[in-house]
Amino acid sequence: MTTRPSDREQSAEGNPAPKISAQPPAQGGSAAAAAPPVPTGGQGKAKREGTAKTSGDGAPSDRAKTPAKAKPAGASGRGALPVPSGHPGKARPGGLLPPAKPGPGKFPQPRPRAGSAPAAGLIPVVPLPKPNKAARSVLRKLVQGEAPPTAPMNIVDRLAGSPYANFTIQVGKAEESARKTIDFALRLAETMFRYGAGALEVETSIIAVTAALGLRNIEVDITNQSVVINYAPRDAVPITLLRVVRSWTNNYAGLVAVHELVTEITSGGVTRDEAYRRLDVIVKKPKPFPRWLVSMAEAVFAAAVVGVIGGTFMGMVVSFVTILLASQVSRVLGKWRVPDFFVTSISSFIVTMVALLCFMLHVPLSPSVVVAGGILLMLPSGRLVSAVQDAINGFPVTAAGRFLSAFLTFGAIVAGIAVALVTSAVFGADRLDVAETISGSLPLFWVLVLVAVATVAICIAEQTAIKLLLPTMGVALAGYLVYYAGMQLGLGGRFAPAVAAVVIGMLARIIALRLGAPQLVVAVPSIIFLLVGLSIFRAMFVMTLTPDDSVSGAVGIFNALVVILAVAAGVVLGDNLGRPFTRSLNGARDRRRNRRR
Repeated sequence: MTTRPSDREQSAEGNPAPKISAQPPAQGGSAAAAAPPVPTGGQGKAKREGTAKTSGDGAPSDRAKTPAKAKPAGASGRGALPVPSGHPGKARPGGLLPPAKPGPGKFPQPRPRAGSAPAAGLIPVVPLPKPNKAARSVLRKLVQGEAPPTAPMNIVDRLAGSPYANFTIQVGKAEESARKTIDFALRLAETMFRYGAGALEVETSIIAVTAALGLRNIEVDITNQSVVINYAPRDAVPITLLRVVRSWTNNYAGLVAVHELVTEITSGGVTRDEAYRRLDVIVKKPKPFPRWLVSMAEAVFAAAVVGVIGGTFMGMVVSFVTILLASQVSRVLGKWRVPDFFVTSISSFIVTMVALLCFMLHVPLSPSVVVAGGILLMLPSGRLVSAVQDAINGFPVTAAGRFLSAFLTFGAIVAGIAVALVTSAVFGADRLDVAETISGSLPLFWVLVLVAVATVAICIAEQTAIKLLLPTMGVALAGYLVYYAGMQLGLGGRFAPAVAAVVIGMLARIIALRLGAPQLVVAVPSIIFLLVGLSIFRAMFVMTLTPDDSVSGAVGIFNALVVILAVAAGVVLGDNLGRPFTRSLNGARDRRRNRRR
């Protein structure tokens, strides 16, 4: 076989690589005989061309001693080039070409199948196991959570479980009008706070409105009587606005109207400009009931409470007249800008003095019952329950402020009663025990009638919408029946109010949302007859005015706080238990809106 200079050498000279003509080797010849001659030109060149290496003593190495086997010639008569040993099928770096492809009568050996017996000298092929995706998914869920544990909570997630969970985002230039949207949200929050809404209702309303109007990167901070909204989009100037609420009023009808407005905004049916105009109408709209009717309703409520807790008919009449007088005095003092603390003290003083005068004139009544019925309207029972609800829902600062306000009201009531008792003692009257335990003596039927009348009266006093008067009365009756059944079954004075509060909270959510109102406006008037505030008043009165019995007064305060916590927690629990029954309301509202479109 004749071999020309290597490809690498010719390519260096600029000539194309020549073809190699091969002749079949002689029979019995070795592969070394068929190998091309090595060109002379130096030891380093010989090493590059794959010649035999020698050891340090001049003897040939093991690789040089082992002759390479030559492949047999193919059917075409062309022989295959020799391949250096140790590297089958690969060319040496000395310029040898790779082995020639098999000729027409030569086919490559088939690859052995998995599981079959391997040929001699070959490594068996072991198939890789297929990955089990289901097992990996289950293991990943067990080891890793759905979201990173340090990821911040999206503020829109706060709407889960609220009436505004399924809101609609209005597409528009939201970023350019962010200031107007935040101003509207702050005014909405201020209106809700003034009308008696809780912190959770205010927060969810702000988040729902801003999200529906296109603002997602907001933060809301509610602290007792102030609301802060911060809007900080990425790569833009942040906006932070503050609004302080300095006045409160009873207007549950206005709160219902605001709730309906927020619901329509989140449904995508009201724009921001239209929402501005509707909120102005709600704020300027007069309350549903006139002042004289509110005063009459407060007096009727006090008389009904006296009858429920065991008072006589004469006691109910005296309580009616006393509350009418106290309400007129309170209205005059309010016009003079007298603080609420002194207004409450003067009102409780009037109620106690009227009861003492009737007792000195030998009127057939129980002064303690008259005092209890008169001050029940002044007790901040709803404020206490709202404070506990705020604490449970994650607003501790707001809850602390409401607790302080409630205990100041209790202090004002105790101060007014103490001044009246001291004044009567100066004129020689006997000291009364206004903190004695009172138990009703009327049949259950008449008690239910009085509860119904008193519930409607307190709804009128709180300016509830007319459409909610009868539903609230029904919820109150159901709650009182549960309370009465619990007391008859021996649940005790702590557990029975809690069970009744759970029922009231669940029914209030279901009924209120079906009528387009928040749960608060139905739940708060319905828990008045659980007498939450009366127990803590008695405990404070005993601890303040009877120093010898201060220990029992402290125990009474603790028991009263336990009952208040149980009632408030029961209302919150009932609200959560009623969520599965109100999930379909959003879908029905969306279907009605689609039909209107």
